[in-house]
Amino acid sequence: MNMQAIMKQAQTLQKEMMKTKEEIDNTEFVGNNSFVTVVTNGKKEIKKIKIETEKLEKEDIEILEDMIMVAVNNAFKSVDKLTEEKMGKYANIPGLF
Repeated sequence: MNMQAIMKQAQTLQKEMMKTKEEIDNTEFVGNNSFVTVVTNGKKEIKKIKIETEKLEKEDIEILEDMIMVAVNNAFKSVDKLTEEKMGKYANIPGLF
């Protein structure tokens, strides 16, 4: 295989990687539990937080804070899982990063 063919293959692979990363970045991920739902994108930017206030009383604020933390972490785990699934195939290619 000549150098020009290798470079073309590398460019094609780079375009695939960028397309995959963009797809992940634009995907919405949801983390939720009994009081809180968090929606984030693949860049781990929180897009929405919904609190089920009818289930919540004033003294439950500390519990709510913990629930938000758990919901956010669950959404971020979903981002990491999809990123690993889709981008992991590029991890063992030398010279890409």
